[in-house]
Amino acid sequence: MNKVLLTGRLTRDPELRYTSNSKAVCNFTIATNRPVVRDGEKTADFINCIVWGKTAENLSKYQSKGSLVGIDGRLESRSYHEKDGSKR
Repeated sequence: MNKVLLTGRLTRDPELRYTSNSKAVCNFTIATNRPVVRDGEKTADFINCIVWGKTAENLSKYQSKGSLVGIDGRLESRSYHEKDGSKR
C-alpha cells in the first residue's frame, strides 16, 4: 500500500500547463514543518507535487503562494540519466 497524507503551505504559485492531448497538469511545492526543533530553529521539508485534470485546474485557480493545502495521494520517485551518463 502506498498512501501519503501531507499538510503544508505552497512555496510558490502553482504552475498550470496542458499536455499535447489537452489534459491539465499542475506542478507545485509545499513546505511541511517538522515537529523536531534543531538548534532552536524549526525545520521544514519541501515536497514537489503534481496533480492532474480538474484538480489541477482548481488548484491553480483558487490557491496561491502561502495557501495551506492538504494532500491525499501516493509517493512516486523518478530518475533520469544526464547526457554524461550519470543517474539523477
